[in-house]
Amino acid sequence: MTTPTRLQTIFGDIKPVIGMVHLPASPGQPQSFNQAPLEKLVKDVEKDVRALIAGGIDGLLFCNESDLPYTTKVSQEVGSWAAFFIGEMRSIMDKPYGVNLLWDPIASIAVAASTGASFVREVMCGSFASEMGILQPDPALVAQTRTRLRAEHIALLTNIVPEFATALEGRTVAQRAQAASYFGFDALLVSGPVAGEEFSVKDVQEAKTTSKGVPVFANTGVRLENIEKTLQVADGVIIGSSLKVDGKTFNPVDPSRVKQFIEKVEVLRKNKP
Repeated sequence: MTTPTRLQTIFGDIKPVIGMVHLPASPGQPQSFNQAPLEKLVKDVEKDVRALIAGGIDGLLFCNESDLPYTTKVSQEVGSWAAFFIGEMRSIMDKPYGVNLLWDPIASIAVAASTGASFVREVMCGSFASEMGILQPDPALVAQTRTRLRAEHIALLTNIVPEFATALEGRTVAQRAQAASYFGFDALLVSGPVAGEEFSVKDVQEAKTTSKGVPVFANTGVRLENIEKTLQVADGVIIGSSLKVDGKTFNPVDPSRVKQFIEKVEVLRKNKP
């Protein structure tokens, strides 16, 4: 009998749809100035979580999206803020959930391990010129951190075509996918130029040529209008902006958009050849 992969253990054999839970700005961040009281923020996050779960989402991903501008190493209060909100939501969640603290894979794994999360999304290998400076994650330290925290169950989803960034030294998507797969990451993510903008189908297809069966996900720009095309090439999707009111990243989750999107996904799954 073949041992299931981490992703199969988490999501089964479906192509999962993971919905974003964008947390309010962390303490000390510019967007936290004049932010609503904590009780109101918790209620707002709860509404988003409930809307995603009620709509039939397969998993949730908690992210500090509001902490603009982003950094490559987050402060301690950012992790504490995220852990607090995830803890507040645990009793209402019956779906797998993950953590993404932009752009810090080590902090993301630490919060995931301490909150019962099942996966982490970040840039975990490769070198990129980005709007936040040079991205040079240490893949060995990423894997060692998971082991050190006794969190081997946590799937590591690494972004090989990240937003706001370009690979250094002209390394191709296929080369990045091959290396990330060889290093043992659990899924490879392909993004568009910025949050909410569509990924490149060509990049997904190129990544799959060398990923050796490691799943390749569409990470940005997934919408109702392109989900059929997306699921024909990608092994899963992470979706945020298009499930928000008016399709805008920092608006609340729109329950009707979630329901309509998942209904379309279920039809596609049912009609899968």
